[in-house]
Amino acid sequence: MTSARFAAATRYPRFEQPSALAFILWVSALAFIVWSLSTTGLSFDRLARGIPAMGGILERMFPPDLDRLDRILASLLVTFQMAVGGCVLGLILSFPLAILAADGISPNSIVRVAARGLIALFRTVPDLVWALFFVIAVGLGPAAGVLAIMVDTIGYAGRFFAEAMEETDKGPREALAAIGASRLGTIMSAVVPNAMPNFIATSLFCVEKATRASVVLGLVGAGGIGIELKVAFDLFDYATAATIILVIFMLVIIVEQVGSTLRRQII
Repeated sequence: MTSARFAAATRYPRFEQPSALAFILWVSALAFIVWSLSTTGLSFDRLARGIPAMGGILERMFPPDLDRLDRILASLLVTFQMAVGGCVLGLILSFPLAILAADGISPNSIVRVAARGLIALFRTVPDLVWALFFVIAVGLGPAAGVLAIMVDTIGYAGRFFAEAMEETDKGPREALAAIGASRLGTIMSAVVPNAMPNFIATSLFCVEKATRASVVLGLVGAGGIGIELKVAFDLFDYATAATIILVIFMLVIIVEQVGSTLRRQII
Protein backbone atom coordinates (compact mmCIF):
# COMPACT_ATOMS: atom_id res chain seq x y z
CA MET A 1 0.00 0.00 0.00
CA THR A 2 2.83 2.36 0.86
CA SER A 3 4.63 1.67 -2.40
CA ALA A 4 1.41 2.22 -4.33
CA ARG A 5 0.88 5.61 -2.69
CA PHE A 6 4.50 6.54 -3.38
CA ALA A 7 4.09 5.53 -7.01
CA ALA A 8 0.88 7.55 -7.31
CA ALA A 9 2.54 10.60 -5.73
CA THR A 10 5.49 10.19 -8.09
CA ARG A 11 3.22 9.83 -11.09
CA TYR A 12 1.08 12.81 -10.16
CA PRO A 13 3.33 15.52 -8.68
CA ARG A 14 1.60 18.18 -6.61
CA PHE A 15 3.34 21.04 -8.42
CA GLU A 16 4.62 21.08 -11.95
CA GLN A 17 8.22 22.12 -12.38
CA PRO A 18 8.21 25.66 -13.82
CA SER A 19 10.05 26.48 -16.99
CA ALA A 20 13.18 28.62 -16.92
CA LEU A 21 11.23 31.68 -18.08
CA ALA A 22 8.47 31.15 -15.48
CA PHE A 23 11.08 30.70 -12.75
CA ILE A 24 12.79 33.96 -13.74
CA LEU A 25 9.45 35.79 -13.76
CA TRP A 26 8.52 34.46 -10.30
CA VAL A 27 11.88 35.44 -8.86
CA SER A 28 11.64 38.88 -10.48
CA ALA A 29 8.14 39.40 -9.05
CA LEU A 30 9.31 38.37 -5.56
CA ALA A 31 12.32 40.68 -5.81
CA PHE A 32 10.08 43.55 -6.88
CA ILE A 33 7.76 42.97 -3.91
CA VAL A 34 10.70 42.97 -1.47
CA TRP A 35 12.12 46.09 -3.12
CA SER A 36 8.72 47.84 -2.94
CA LEU A 37 8.36 47.08 0.77
CA SER A 38 11.88 48.30 1.51
CA THR A 39 11.44 51.47 -0.58
CA THR A 40 8.22 52.50 1.15
CA GLY A 41 9.99 52.45 4.51
CA LEU A 42 7.69 49.89 6.14
CA SER A 43 9.44 48.09 8.95
CA PHE A 44 8.52 46.15 12.05
CA ASP A 45 10.63 48.56 14.11
CA ARG A 46 8.55 51.57 13.07
CA LEU A 47 5.36 49.58 13.58
CA ALA A 48 6.47 48.58 17.07
CA ARG A 49 7.23 52.20 17.94
CA GLY A 50 3.84 53.29 16.62
CA ILE A 51 1.75 50.78 18.59
CA PRO A 52 1.87 52.82 21.83
CA ALA A 53 0.74 55.93 19.91
CA MET A 54 -2.16 53.99 18.41
CA GLY A 55 -3.03 52.71 21.84
CA GLY A 56 -3.06 56.26 23.19
CA ILE A 57 -5.43 57.38 20.42
CA LEU A 58 -7.78 54.45 21.06
CA GLU A 59 -7.73 55.21 24.78
CA ARG A 60 -8.78 58.81 24.08
CA MET A 61 -11.56 57.60 21.76
CA PHE A 62 -13.46 55.75 24.47
CA PRO A 63 -15.98 56.30 25.71
CA PRO A 64 -17.45 57.93 22.57
CA ASP A 65 -18.87 61.41 22.94
CA LEU A 66 -22.63 61.41 22.22
CA ASP A 67 -23.25 65.11 22.77
CA ARG A 68 -23.34 65.84 19.00
CA LEU A 69 -25.08 62.61 18.02
CA ASP A 70 -28.06 64.41 16.44
CA ARG A 71 -25.80 66.47 14.15
CA ILE A 72 -23.71 63.41 13.32
CA LEU A 73 -26.81 61.41 12.36
CA ALA A 74 -28.04 64.31 10.20
CA SER A 75 -24.68 64.34 8.38
CA LEU A 76 -24.86 60.58 8.04
CA LEU A 77 -28.26 60.89 6.37
CA VAL A 78 -26.81 63.40 3.91
CA THR A 79 -23.97 60.97 3.21
CA PHE A 80 -26.39 58.13 2.47
CA GLN A 81 -28.56 60.37 0.30
CA MET A 82 -25.46 61.42 -1.61
CA ALA A 83 -24.53 57.77 -2.14
CA VAL A 84 -27.99 56.72 -3.29
CA GLY A 85 -28.48 59.73 -5.57
CA GLY A 86 -25.11 59.39 -7.25
CA CYS A 87 -25.48 55.64 -7.57
CA VAL A 88 -28.94 55.84 -9.18
CA LEU A 89 -27.81 58.45 -11.69
CA GLY A 90 -24.71 56.41 -12.48
CA LEU A 91 -26.71 53.21 -13.02
CA ILE A 92 -29.16 54.97 -15.34
CA LEU A 93 -26.37 56.46 -17.45
CA SER A 94 -24.25 53.31 -17.45
CA PHE A 95 -26.97 51.22 -19.12
CA PRO A 96 -26.94 52.89 -22.56
CA LEU A 97 -23.17 53.25 -22.38
CA ALA A 98 -22.86 49.52 -21.66
CA ILE A 99 -25.00 48.74 -24.71
CA LEU A 100 -22.61 50.75 -26.87
CA ALA A 101 -19.62 48.98 -25.29
CA ALA A 102 -20.91 45.39 -25.50
CA ASP A 103 -19.36 43.20 -28.17
CA GLY A 104 -21.97 41.92 -30.62
CA ILE A 105 -24.53 44.49 -29.48
CA SER A 106 -22.77 47.79 -30.17
CA PRO A 107 -23.59 49.35 -33.57
CA ASN A 108 -19.98 49.15 -34.80
CA SER A 109 -16.44 48.66 -33.61
CA ILE A 110 -15.60 52.38 -33.48
CA VAL A 111 -18.50 53.12 -31.15
CA ARG A 112 -17.63 50.07 -29.04
CA VAL A 113 -13.99 51.11 -28.62
CA ALA A 114 -14.97 54.69 -27.78
CA ALA A 115 -17.54 53.54 -25.21
CA ARG A 116 -15.09 51.11 -23.63
CA GLY A 117 -12.46 53.84 -23.46
CA LEU A 118 -14.87 56.20 -21.70
CA ILE A 119 -15.86 53.52 -19.20
CA ALA A 120 -12.19 52.72 -18.57
CA LEU A 121 -11.47 56.41 -17.97
CA PHE A 122 -14.28 56.71 -15.43
CA ARG A 123 -13.11 53.52 -13.69
CA THR A 124 -9.38 54.35 -13.73
CA VAL A 125 -9.52 57.82 -12.18
CA PRO A 126 -10.07 57.47 -8.40
CA ASP A 127 -13.31 58.78 -6.93
CA LEU A 128 -11.36 61.23 -4.74
CA VAL A 129 -9.93 62.84 -7.87
CA TRP A 130 -13.41 63.12 -9.37
CA ALA A 131 -14.62 64.67 -6.11
CA LEU A 132 -11.85 67.28 -6.23
CA PHE A 133 -12.71 68.00 -9.85
CA PHE A 134 -16.40 68.52 -9.12
CA VAL A 135 -15.68 70.53 -5.96
CA ILE A 136 -13.79 72.96 -8.21
CA ALA A 137 -16.56 72.85 -10.82
CA VAL A 138 -19.71 73.16 -8.68
CA GLY A 139 -18.33 74.17 -5.29
CA LEU A 140 -18.23 72.55 -1.87
CA GLY A 141 -21.11 70.38 -0.73
CA PRO A 142 -22.99 67.16 -1.44
CA ALA A 143 -23.62 68.06 -5.11
CA ALA A 144 -19.95 67.46 -5.88
CA GLY A 145 -20.13 64.14 -4.06
CA VAL A 146 -23.20 63.04 -6.01
CA LEU A 147 -21.46 63.80 -9.32
CA ALA A 148 -18.28 62.02 -8.24
CA ILE A 149 -20.20 58.90 -7.19
CA MET A 150 -22.20 59.05 -10.43
CA VAL A 151 -19.05 58.99 -12.57
CA ASP A 152 -17.45 56.28 -10.46
CA THR A 153 -20.61 54.16 -10.71
CA ILE A 154 -20.68 54.53 -14.50
CA GLY A 155 -17.13 53.18 -14.67
CA TYR A 156 -17.92 50.25 -12.39
CA ALA A 157 -21.40 49.29 -13.55
CA GLY A 158 -20.80 50.06 -17.23
CA ARG A 159 -18.12 47.40 -17.46
CA PHE A 160 -20.12 44.68 -15.71
CA PHE A 161 -23.35 45.56 -17.53
CA ALA A 162 -21.52 45.21 -20.85
CA GLU A 163 -19.99 41.88 -19.85
CA ALA A 164 -23.36 40.59 -18.65
CA MET A 165 -24.95 41.42 -22.01
CA GLU A 166 -22.08 39.82 -23.92
CA GLU A 167 -22.53 36.57 -21.97
CA THR A 168 -26.24 36.19 -22.81
CA ASP A 169 -27.38 33.45 -25.17
CA LYS A 170 -27.04 34.53 -28.80
CA GLY A 171 -29.85 32.24 -29.96
CA PRO A 172 -32.80 34.51 -29.05
CA ARG A 173 -30.97 37.52 -30.51
CA GLU A 174 -30.37 35.77 -33.81
CA ALA A 175 -33.96 34.50 -33.93
CA LEU A 176 -35.41 37.99 -33.39
CA ALA A 177 -33.03 39.48 -35.94
CA ALA A 178 -34.06 36.83 -38.46
CA ILE A 179 -37.72 37.84 -38.25
CA GLY A 180 -36.85 41.52 -38.75
CA ALA A 181 -36.82 42.83 -35.17
CA SER A 182 -35.04 46.13 -34.67
CA ARG A 183 -31.74 46.34 -32.77
CA LEU A 184 -33.40 48.08 -29.83
CA GLY A 185 -36.24 45.57 -29.79
CA THR A 186 -33.78 42.69 -29.81
CA ILE A 187 -31.83 44.19 -26.94
CA MET A 188 -34.88 44.88 -24.79
CA SER A 189 -36.58 41.54 -25.56
CA ALA A 190 -33.69 39.07 -25.62
CA VAL A 191 -30.60 40.60 -24.01
CA VAL A 192 -31.88 42.64 -21.06
CA PRO A 193 -34.18 39.93 -19.57
CA ASN A 194 -31.38 37.36 -19.65
CA ALA A 195 -28.87 39.75 -18.12
CA MET A 196 -31.27 41.17 -15.51
CA PRO A 197 -30.03 39.02 -12.57
CA ASN A 198 -26.48 40.27 -13.17
CA PHE A 199 -27.81 43.84 -13.50
CA ILE A 200 -29.52 43.59 -10.11
CA ALA A 201 -26.49 42.08 -8.39
CA THR A 202 -24.17 44.72 -9.84
CA SER A 203 -26.56 47.52 -8.88
CA LEU A 204 -26.73 46.36 -5.27
CA PHE A 205 -22.95 46.11 -5.10
CA CYS A 206 -22.77 49.65 -6.49
CA VAL A 207 -24.97 50.94 -3.67
CA GLU A 208 -22.69 49.29 -1.09
CA LYS A 209 -19.60 50.66 -2.81
CA ALA A 210 -21.08 54.15 -3.08
CA THR A 211 -22.00 54.16 0.63
CA ARG A 212 -18.40 53.50 1.62
CA ALA A 213 -17.02 55.96 -0.94
CA SER A 214 -19.35 58.77 0.09
CA VAL A 215 -17.79 58.83 3.56
CA VAL A 216 -14.30 59.37 2.14
CA LEU A 217 -15.44 62.00 -0.35
CA GLY A 218 -16.43 64.28 2.49
CA LEU A 219 -12.77 64.56 3.47
CA VAL A 220 -12.10 66.63 0.33
CA GLY A 221 -15.12 68.90 0.74
CA ALA A 222 -17.76 66.88 -1.07
CA GLY A 223 -20.18 67.02 1.85
CA GLY A 224 -21.56 64.48 4.25
CA ILE A 225 -20.17 62.99 7.41
CA GLY A 226 -16.63 62.93 6.07
CA ILE A 227 -16.33 66.63 6.90
CA GLU A 228 -17.41 65.95 10.49
CA LEU A 229 -14.79 63.22 10.77
CA LYS A 230 -12.04 65.45 9.38
CA VAL A 231 -12.93 68.30 11.74
CA ALA A 232 -12.95 65.92 14.73
CA PHE A 233 -9.46 64.65 13.94
CA ASP A 234 -8.15 68.14 13.15
CA LEU A 235 -9.33 69.30 16.60
CA PHE A 236 -7.98 66.13 18.27
CA ASP A 237 -11.54 65.41 19.40
CA TYR A 238 -11.06 61.65 19.33
CA ALA A 239 -14.16 60.86 21.38
CA THR A 240 -16.38 62.52 18.77
CA ALA A 241 -14.36 60.82 16.01
CA ALA A 242 -15.11 57.47 17.65
CA THR A 243 -18.84 58.23 17.58
CA ILE A 244 -18.64 59.13 13.90
CA ILE A 245 -16.71 55.96 13.06
CA LEU A 246 -19.22 53.82 14.93
CA VAL A 247 -22.26 55.30 13.15
CA ILE A 248 -20.47 54.92 9.79
CA PHE A 249 -19.78 51.29 10.65
CA MET A 250 -23.42 50.72 11.51
CA LEU A 251 -24.57 52.29 8.23
CA VAL A 252 -22.19 50.18 6.13
CA ILE A 253 -23.23 46.98 7.91
CA ILE A 254 -26.94 47.75 7.46
CA VAL A 255 -26.51 48.52 3.75
CA GLU A 256 -24.48 45.34 3.18
CA GLN A 257 -26.98 43.16 5.03
CA VAL A 258 -29.94 44.64 3.18
CA GLY A 259 -28.09 44.19 -0.12
CA SER A 260 -27.28 40.56 0.66
CA THR A 261 -30.90 39.86 1.60
CA LEU A 262 -32.22 41.44 -1.57
CA ARG A 263 -29.77 39.48 -3.72
CA ARG A 264 -30.88 36.20 -2.15
CA GLN A 265 -34.55 36.99 -2.65
CA ILE A 266 -34.44 38.54 -6.13
CA ILE A 267 -31.74 36.61 -7.94
